[in-house]
Amino acid sequence: MKRLASLTGAWKSSSRKIRALLLMPIPLLTTLLILDFIFPPPLPKEQSFARVVADRHGKPLRFFADNRGVWRYPITQDEVSPRFIEALLAYEDRHFYQHPGINPFALLRAAGQYLRNGYVVSGGSTLSMQVARLLDPHHRTLSGKAKQMLRALQLEWHFSKREILDLYLNLAPYGGNIEGVEAASRLYLRKSAADLTHAEAALLAVLPQAPSRLRPDRHPQQAQKARNKILVRLQAFGIWSAEEAERARQEKVYAERLEFPQNAPHLARRLVEKINHREVIRTTIDGSIQRGLESFLRDHMDRYPQKTSAAVVVLENSDLSVRAYIGASHFGNGRRYGYVDMARAVRSPGSTLKPFLYGLAIDEDLIHSASLLSDAPRIYGDYRPENFHRGFTGPVSATAALHRSLNVPAVQLLEHYGPGRLAATLENAGLTLQFPSGGKPNLAMVLGGVGARLDQLTGLYAALARGGLAAAPRYLPEDPIRERHLMSPEAAWVTFEMLASNRGGSRRWRNLVRQTKADIAWKTGTSYGYRDAWAIGVTPSYTVGIWMGRPDGTPLPGYYGSISATPLLNAVIAALPHNRQQHLAKPESITKQVICWPLGGRKALTQAKHCHQQRNAWLIEGRTPRTLPPKGEPLRAAQTFSFYANSQGLRVKPRCMDTSAEKHSLALWPKELEAWLPASQTRAQQIPPTAPECGNPAATHGTPLKIVGASNGNQYRPAGTNAPLPHLNLSAIGGQGRRYWFLNGKPVGESIANQGLKLRPTSGQQQIAVLDASGNVDRIEVFVGSNN
Repeated sequence: MKRLASLTGAWKSSSRKIRALLLMPIPLLTTLLILDFIFPPPLPKEQSFARVVADRHGKPLRFFADNRGVWRYPITQDEVSPRFIEALLAYEDRHFYQHPGINPFALLRAAGQYLRNGYVVSGGSTLSMQVARLLDPHHRTLSGKAKQMLRALQLEWHFSKREILDLYLNLAPYGGNIEGVEAASRLYLRKSAADLTHAEAALLAVLPQAPSRLRPDRHPQQAQKARNKILVRLQAFGIWSAEEAERARQEKVYAERLEFPQNAPHLARRLVEKINHREVIRTTIDGSIQRGLESFLRDHMDRYPQKTSAAVVVLENSDLSVRAYIGASHFGNGRRYGYVDMARAVRSPGSTLKPFLYGLAIDEDLIHSASLLSDAPRIYGDYRPENFHRGFTGPVSATAALHRSLNVPAVQLLEHYGPGRLAATLENAGLTLQFPSGGKPNLAMVLGGVGARLDQLTGLYAALARGGLAAAPRYLPEDPIRERHLMSPEAAWVTFEMLASNRGGSRRWRNLVRQTKADIAWKTGTSYGYRDAWAIGVTPSYTVGIWMGRPDGTPLPGYYGSISATPLLNAVIAALPHNRQQHLAKPESITKQVICWPLGGRKALTQAKHCHQQRNAWLIEGRTPRTLPPKGEPLRAAQTFSFYANSQGLRVKPRCMDTSAEKHSLALWPKELEAWLPASQTRAQQIPPTAPECGNPAATHGTPLKIVGASNGNQYRPAGTNAPLPHLNLSAIGGQGRRYWFLNGKPVGESIANQGLKLRPTSGQQQIAVLDASGNVDRIEVFVGSNN
């Protein structure tokens, strides 16, 4: 009906124009048509508008001037508050819909007032004439006024009243480089022209008469005085009631300095450069969340050294909408590289890829949540992984290894899953990996030996709360959800639970978990040399990614994920709405059962003598993959060893055993873990010697590897007050082949059998470990300190 009314109005207007033509003398009509052809209406060839990037609710995030540096935003009469149209017409042109472009009575009245008073009391220009002047400026002379009136008649001939009014709404001057009511409303009042109050509508209606003199940010008193005059007129004409006019008069003109919002500036710039056909780009950003986080991040990062920045990405898991995007903590600050968008920068992700490896390994039945892994010295050709923190811990569950972000167990797991396979799976799910020049997937990638982006990594983490389906972050409401399979819903839930069960965070983090009563899975990461600190958290509703560091790649010693990025993550999650008492639904096929170490199977199916330690595990459909063997080894690392023993308990072979021989079986731990086991569970203690009558069959276990030159628990102090710390002369006996030495988890040297090695430890508790070519390990703990 609205469209029909518009068409009807346009037809009636055209009919009147045709009747006017028919009544004109032919010579006059011909002259007017020729002039109209020679001097067409001076409309701009291209409507150049400024642009605005808005949040999900249409609130501006950032403005961009047009190519002339003018702030002007497109708007039509239907998009403006009716209060403004009422105030405008009452003040500027009450007979706008009746006159043909000029109002002779208004011109005569203005001329008479000028002659009586000697100065301009009121203008005689109609809105059509003002639009003509805006389109074709002229000098303030009689010839200029005549030209303006002819242009007004020409506009009326070519355009409808609605179109002329729309031109005014977009072209009216509002001071400086601000044009149009929408730009004025946005920049002066921080709201759309559709939401104007009575007082605001009156103010914007009067401003174009003297835009420089009445600017509310510079001259609020003059602006308020002019506004009140129009309120009197609106009341006198009965357009607004006395109560409405009085209430508007009580509202003071707010003298806010003109400043443009700079929210999500990096994202806004990228979208404006990418989308060139829209003046208003509405995003998925939640403005209140964005502004709150930007303010908090600036204050938080002020505590950190110069050249340090941070980035934050917040996703809503339901549809991957980006609710907050901060590319730098201090936008525009050159000392903090504030123009660099670190949310899209390629950086070393540290340990943040580990949860995906564990989840994918669960899907492949390589492990379950409590599988036994080895945190012990290992050699992979020339590569010797080491933990971020000091030393090795020996036997560790998959969940504990992920909680503590241990590097060696992760490399052990990746060796079985395959670096190339992991890289392909992550890239297929939407994470672009950048390897060093000429590099290819390798074991170091899971420790940060690859480049990745925060925005993509955050989208990948969301899969843990989305049934294993990853998707690219969505910045625009119309962006499609392009889901990609990362892992099964069961593996995603178990991985989420493994991360969420980590209670090793700060007291503030533990308080957050208690306060929200929500499931929060989180992981930190630190790149080599303290160049990047990461923290990524997932709740059932949101996924939050945090990066912190120096954009120029220089180290930030002492600042790593758990102490730098985690406090930020804690604060961001606490600030998000609708994030309490939420729990991720567990798939029905997952059950919690007791498993046994060292074999890894369910307790219910394991002999009691083989169950050395018990752990609770989340199992998918009851499946219990056994403990991983060393890569390429035919026997399992943790295995059941069977043998026959005679009445004296000695091991015998079938060719030499008598009727008293009985079959026995033992559960053996991976041999690299024996240095952490009770003596009763080592191979040397569990496997009995061979009976003399059976000869000397090949030994099942070699001579144990043992460090000599120092003993577990020893203390070493300098010889005098100012003497240097003592060095240790060590060697290893037993074992096989070459020895590889580690001090606090770091490789420090190699030796051969019976060859010594001199170690110079620093002050404090020291862990010394040695690994031989067959995978045997021994370790001791000693203390080296001063005499103070």
